Parts: sequence; C-alpha cells; structure tokens
Amino acid sequence: MATIVVLVGNPQPGSRTRLVAEEVARQLAERTGAGIAPTIDLADVAGALFRFPDAEIDTLLARVAAADVLVVASPTYKATYTGLLKAFLDRYPGGGLSAVTAVPLLTIGAPTHALAVEHALRPLLVELGASVPTRGIAFPAGAVDERERIIAEWAQAEAPRLGPALSA
Repeated sequence: MATIVVLVGNPQPGSRTRLVAEEVARQLAERTGAGIAPTIDLADVAGALFRFPDAEIDTLLARVAAADVLVVASPTYKATYTGLLKAFLDRYPGGGLSAVTAVPLLTIGAPTHALAVEHALRPLLVELGASVPTRGIAFPAGAVDERERIIAEWAQAEAPRLGPALSA
C-alpha cells in the first residue's frame, strides 16, 4: 500500500498549517486507499535540528525519504517557507528525495503570497529530486474552517496526477 507522509514546518505546534496539510492527506487517502503515516511536525523537534548527528532527526529524514507521497507544508514567512522547514530539508543531499512525489503547500496570509508556493517551495523540492506533478497549494490561512471544501476542489483537479505514486 502507498504511504502519504505529512511534513509540517510551522514553528507553532498543532498549527492551522498542520490542519490543512492533514486534510490534503486525508482526502488523497480517501480517493486512493493509500495509508497515512503519523504527521511529522517539526515544531516538536526544533531543538534537535542543529544537533549532528541526532538519531530522532535521522529517523524522521528516513521516513520522509521513504514516503510515496509527501505533503510538505509551511506558513509563508517573508514570502517563502520557514527557516525551520529549510533547516530540516537542508540535511538531505541533492537528489535525496528522488523516490518521493511531493505536494507543496503554503498557508498564506494575503493573496500577494500566492505564488510563493510555486516560486520558492516547489524549486526546493525539485532540487532535492522530488517529483512535483501537481499545482502547489497556496491556502488562505483565514479559511482554515473551509479546508475540507477548498482541498476537495484542489484534489478533484490534481489527485489524478498523483495516481502513479499512490498506486505503489
């Protein structure tokens, strides 16, 4: 069975970003029968990100690299993703996510940040070797209560592009 992993780079644990990312995973799993692994919320391990080596971080890195589909989520900070997410992803070598299909997701505070998901997060994932076949999700943070409907609209159009990864 294919596995979906959610990676959340919000410095605040249990964030709106996490709620949205988990909704993406839930809807993709519902459509395909894929399994969902426990969410990796980087706020829970922030203190370990700059310890080298760190067994807990190494375990999380291995879980991410083994995902069939990886939902990578961050709030938009200074028109890009958080430093917390960058610090985690910087631990991979170039091509370190070559077996992963990724879905980039940024929660945005204003429509002016909508392109950040395509111009900042997608290139980072591609640099790491991930396949990114869908449109990224620029999710309005103020619409978190509407996440089921908004993500359903995205999934209707984009989930078929994830078919090969989710049928693994």
